[in-house]
Amino acid sequence: MGEEIGVGGERIYTIPLRKVKKAPRWKRSNRAMTVILEYLMQHTKSEDIIIDAAINEKVWERGSQKPPSKIRVRIKEEEDIIRAELVE
Repeated sequence: MGEEIGVGGERIYTIPLRKVKKAPRWKRSNRAMTVILEYLMQHTKSEDIIIDAAINEKVWERGSQKPPSKIRVRIKEEEDIIRAELVE
């Protein structure tokens, strides 16, 4: 859950997705995407967040029942819009 402050308005977050395991098996990846969005809204204090397709593909990579337990995301702040990208 740590935060690294980078150059030029970039930050890297490690978002824990362990709580997703409490959701029904068939809803876990859906819930994980919601948790990611809520986490970013809380930590960036913004509601204008664009989540990259690579994050969605990573969460859904193993199907709806087995999302990853955590995911690393890079945040780029551009005026009023915040873009979230997957950290490789």
